[in-house]
Amino acid sequence: MADNAGLFAALTSGFPVQPIFIFDQNILDMLENKTDKRVEFIHLALVDMQRKLAAIGVSLDVRYGQPEAVFSSLLADYPVTAVYTNHDYEPYARERDSDMDVWFKAKGVAFHTFKDQVIFEKSDVLSNSGTPYTVFTPYSRKWKEQFKPELAEPFDTESHFHAFVKQAALPLPNLDSMGFSATGGTFPPQEVKDDLIRNYGEKRNFPAIPGTSRLSVHLRFGTISIRSLVYKATQLSETWWNELIWREFYMQVLWHFPHVAAGAFKKEYDRIAWRNNETEFEAWCQGKTGYPIVDAGMRELNATGFMHNRVRMIVASFLVKHLLIDWRWGEAYFAKQLLDFDLSANNGGWQWAAGSGCDAAPYFRVFNPALQTEKFDKHHQYIKKWVLEYGTANYSAPIVQHEFARKRVLDTFKTSLQPV
Repeated sequence: MADNAGLFAALTSGFPVQPIFIFDQNILDMLENKTDKRVEFIHLALVDMQRKLAAIGVSLDVRYGQPEAVFSSLLADYPVTAVYTNHDYEPYARERDSDMDVWFKAKGVAFHTFKDQVIFEKSDVLSNSGTPYTVFTPYSRKWKEQFKPELAEPFDTESHFHAFVKQAALPLPNLDSMGFSATGGTFPPQEVKDDLIRNYGEKRNFPAIPGTSRLSVHLRFGTISIRSLVYKATQLSETWWNELIWREFYMQVLWHFPHVAAGAFKKEYDRIAWRNNETEFEAWCQGKTGYPIVDAGMRELNATGFMHNRVRMIVASFLVKHLLIDWRWGEAYFAKQLLDFDLSANNGGWQWAAGSGCDAAPYFRVFNPALQTEKFDKHHQYIKKWVLEYGTANYSAPIVQHEFARKRVLDTFKTSLQPV
């Protein structure tokens, strides 16, 4: 609420403003896990917002249903002149917002959307020849050339809260009414200490220490401003700043190359002869591969909805390269489990690991889990936290030998990628 482009535009429009939130039934119906922590996170954020708004005599109106049906109800309850929101770049959201724009026009309602969750979007950052970037380094260089400090200035929404409609607090739909239930779990805080950001470059690769911000879930769901984070990054850490730019890089890749949502960016990688062994996939999902760093990562993910970024690369490489399982299987599993799941970043990360994406690791790079452990969890602190039976007779034997797996994947990729 403190820095929101669409909200600022609505509050300064000259009209009284009613804040709304819709739990989109089309999205919720796709979630198999009815204790999905993401729904709980959103609900808790709304409860917190409602509390803050009630203190100034304002209420969120939170509803659940399919967009057109919910807006039919809203238009019956309020004299709506215009609807304000922010851009979303994912395929379903783009289609939904386009359909709603047509629907609003038929009702005589204006529909305004704004750039808010990124500094640069869509075609804001293009090469000198006017084409979208497919390699990160030149994209980030151009991004920084175009960046000006005023782009990180917040929208001063709070000075205009007097434009909100005054009404008593309305009840929020509870999770049960939408078919979900709470876990009572905790979520990362919105605050991050400057020292952590300052030391991010040196500490970010070690999963046993708190060297990352854990702000990804707040960025994902808009409970923190990208402008505030970019400003902090420019002051404290270029490495952290680059990570924020990676996020926008993958968003513009999804925007310009929507085929990546279903297949390889490099289309020849769709010819890979995957093994797709379901028993081995299940062992990977459950963290029972016999590779401690892989198992620790998967168990952390299953227990918390979070996985350290270095470990995400290791477990993704293991699934694709050691087990020769289609990267889309891993991408889909992460999509179910990750609290900070973001389609563009998740897809970009998995395609990077598989070698099939833009600016990806070459297919012949195969992470050695033992060497990764030696470099990033040398004393096995992270492993011991999540794999309690590690070092005992109860720990699983490796489901595949590294050298055998490495040779197999190199042979398979080389054969599959030969020109046809």
